[in-house]
Amino acid sequence: MMKKILLTVFIGAILVFTNETYSCTNFIITKGASVDGSVMISYTADSYEAYGELYHYPAAIYQNGAWLEIYEWDTGKYLGKIPQASVTYNVIGNMNEHQVVIGETTFGGREELGTPNGILDYGSMIYIALQRSKTAREAIKVMTDLVSEYGYYSSGESFSIGDANEAWILELIGKGEGNKGAVWVAVKIPDGNISAHANQSRITTFPLNDSENCLYSPDVISFAREKGYFSGKDSEFDFSAAYAPLDFGAIRFCDARVWSLFRRCNSSMEKYISYVKGESLERMPLSIKPDKKLSVHDVMGLMRDHYEGTELDMTKGIAAGPYQMPYRWRPLTWQYNGEEYFHERPISTPQTGFSFVSQARAHLPREVGGVFWFGVDDTYFTVYTPMYASMTKTPSNYSKGVGSLSQFTWDSAFWVFNFVANFSYPRYSIVIDDVKKTQNEIEGKYFAQQENIESTALSLLKNSKGEAIEYLTNYSVSSAEQTYKTWKQFGEHLILKYMDGLSKTEFFKPKNIGYPEEVKKMIVDESGESLKMKSIITDQTYSYNESVKKADELLNEKKYDEAKSFYEKALVIKPNENYPKEKIDKINSILSSIEELHKNTF
Repeated sequence: MMKKILLTVFIGAILVFTNETYSCTNFIITKGASVDGSVMISYTADSYEAYGELYHYPAAIYQNGAWLEIYEWDTGKYLGKIPQASVTYNVIGNMNEHQVVIGETTFGGREELGTPNGILDYGSMIYIALQRSKTAREAIKVMTDLVSEYGYYSSGESFSIGDANEAWILELIGKGEGNKGAVWVAVKIPDGNISAHANQSRITTFPLNDSENCLYSPDVISFAREKGYFSGKDSEFDFSAAYAPLDFGAIRFCDARVWSLFRRCNSSMEKYISYVKGESLERMPLSIKPDKKLSVHDVMGLMRDHYEGTELDMTKGIAAGPYQMPYRWRPLTWQYNGEEYFHERPISTPQTGFSFVSQARAHLPREVGGVFWFGVDDTYFTVYTPMYASMTKTPSNYSKGVGSLSQFTWDSAFWVFNFVANFSYPRYSIVIDDVKKTQNEIEGKYFAQQENIESTALSLLKNSKGEAIEYLTNYSVSSAEQTYKTWKQFGEHLILKYMDGLSKTEFFKPKNIGYPEEVKKMIVDESGESLKMKSIITDQTYSYNESVKKADELLNEKKYDEAKSFYEKALVIKPNENYPKEKIDKINSILSSIEELHKNTF
């Protein structure tokens, strides 16, 4: 019954958080849950309007009275201005020089809580906080103070906020037209645990009066009471239930991605498949302890997920096509014969502009400890390349302004990776081993080099901070240039190897690809008779058949000489046929026997 209710709600709902423009995934790994004591945060910037480029905000000092103009991150719309900070920090992508990192996913929430007159959108909040914060806690304060003072422009948002020591989830939503600011709650992820969010609010109940582990706006509960969203005891207050109530879409399109991450890290999470399928409302915990500690490489692999090995496996079924493509072309929901259906929404998706895995390490100086592993386009087809958070310039092929969604250029890393991905999609099962091999070779090289690179940087740091930063900058830039160059060459190799429906060997000899057996069966089931090879009777075959037919008739009439003549005629037409030869041999034997009998008798 519950399943039917959830499905009904889904069919009739207009889901803000499933907007195709905002569909991201964040994964959080605390120090105690990582192999090397890193705090790690991953993020996918998923949008058909997102372009993959590496942002850079250099450290700066500003005079008193300076202003910062705010433009909405997604659209470029001017929203207003706020006072500029006197000092800002160096930011590479979504990580700053103090190893603070911020990611996000949009959950939307209650539509009536939109605040169109606010100045701070979620994207601006991220990059302003990164320029102004030395710790995750400070970033939370900067973000929440800003929206309190200047108003919030976006819909409901979840933020992953971490530094070298701790990681938090901050969830925030506006208060509707006529109300300034936002209501919010921030929960610290316990050390040793992992967490995730994916376009649905994940914070339910939370501890009150525990500022070490939980921070929240003073009116987060009272405002919900005022709006009629909540009426219970304060200790029972559920942020998600109040401000972003569940429906089937929130579960299947959003929390399902969290489940897929969790189940791959902790076997006990398999039981939540009933929740993912809309058969139960038992929500997953905000964080869990993994079965084993995770490495940076592990996290990269987890972000390359299409529900493989589950009931939702997107490499299976007719929609995957003949070569098991784990992607579904939009729209996400669609109608047929008056019924509404949907495609699965995985972590790895074609509409990713860029993604990252951040690595923050307290046991290293901040100039060396922060690594921003950055990739453009689809996570499954990207190569994560190390960008040290202290670097002072960006690689040209990844820099802002090199190409755009409306301007293709081979100079852009995004377009090179997008080209390889789109070439591979319809040939997925054929080419994916080539992709993984090259991907692993490049990323593996960076992992193998990391210890030596950082050892050299630490040595330089003892004498000169500037020299150490310059060394890490040059390494990051050269690594990115090598990634770009290698992947472009790899794309050219794929064109050579898989052209015109063929696969070429290492000696460039073509071989047929064909179709899998299950696809052949589908073809035969659909139109097998019309495609079946047929025997065509030619003039030659007709003459042969007629001669054999006549010979057989004469043989039955015991007219041996005449029959033999027609079999011989048939052999002239088709010399390699055995049937006439066998008959002639038997006739010759009969005729010989008759001759011998005649001699013995007369």
